[in-house]
Amino acid sequence: MTMKRKRVVVKIGSSSLTHQNGELSKEKLKEHSEALIHLMNQDVEVILISSGAVSAGFRQIGYSSRPVTVAGKQAAAAVGQGLLIEAYNHIFKEHGYTTAQLLLTRDNFTEEVQFTNIYQTITELLKRRVIPIINENDSVAIEELTFGDNDMLSALVSGLVNADALILLTDINGIYDQNPNEVKDAKRVDKIDYVSSEMIEQMSQSSSSKVGTGGMKSKLMAAKMATTLGVSCFIGKDTGVDKLIRILNGKGDGTYIGDQHLPHVRKHKQWIAFHSKPKGKLYIDEGAKQALLNDGKSLLAVGIVDIAGQFYENDVVEICMSNQVIAKGQVNYAHDQIKQIKGLCSDEAMKITGIKKPEIIHRDKLIISIKEE
Repeated sequence: MTMKRKRVVVKIGSSSLTHQNGELSKEKLKEHSEALIHLMNQDVEVILISSGAVSAGFRQIGYSSRPVTVAGKQAAAAVGQGLLIEAYNHIFKEHGYTTAQLLLTRDNFTEEVQFTNIYQTITELLKRRVIPIINENDSVAIEELTFGDNDMLSALVSGLVNADALILLTDINGIYDQNPNEVKDAKRVDKIDYVSSEMIEQMSQSSSSKVGTGGMKSKLMAAKMATTLGVSCFIGKDTGVDKLIRILNGKGDGTYIGDQHLPHVRKHKQWIAFHSKPKGKLYIDEGAKQALLNDGKSLLAVGIVDIAGQFYENDVVEICMSNQVIAKGQVNYAHDQIKQIKGLCSDEAMKITGIKKPEIIHRDKLIISIKEE
């Protein structure tokens, strides 16, 4: 077995954990857990993103079928989350492993300190051979189940922990060129190097899953995010205790996305690019644009022609050329200081402001965000 990989994120959707009637299936949960344990026994660090709290809880509070209102889902999730973790814990404990529960919301990613704390907590758990089991905090999430059935959550976590692979287990064996439930000779795509926006748009959202909130479109969006963050991805299904090892060895029943040699994006840059909320805009000239995009340089005062918004040192701003956002970064100077020094050389800028940093935004705190194509 070629296990160069050391750290894997596995996401199990509701449809892979439930009976036809939407209730949690103990048998399916056991089968997945034993495959995860088999992988951990090979010295692979595993992080599990598991849906299923609503499925585990709705019967307990008197619903005859899965609730459709936000309040119903959130109440069911509040009851079901404990039952879900209890079920996992029971199986892992029999094999000598401890489980940990992390409930996250989108907000946890937008605050840089919380973002870093999530990373440190997961890293510490892995160091102690504990399996972190992560779910969206459905009981308090503001927009209805905001990560799209945990697909995007799993992609963001895989990037944050610099995973070697993200495995999205679902009820369909991969991505098809047409909906396999409606078109008899729909063909599966075995390998996708790069997920484009067009591909996501073309992807029909009608997956067969009545239980999950994801659908294939949300899985492709997650795969796009994961590969952008440097993590290769698998979408599909498989059975048996060694299924995760087969998937990691390229023999899984599904679609592989990206390649194994994608460069990881540094944690701080991930936060700037995908989670931070920009507080203002800096407009730059052609020379500065070239320096950023082609020469890998920092942004200096001399290249700034205009500014918008109120922001302070270490705030994130967008860098724009005419009306196009070309980058985001963390500033060393406040908005009023930049107004004073825009267009000036760095020596003058430092003299006027008394700040000893020649760059308005240092290269290490800047990420290019020009869209693809």
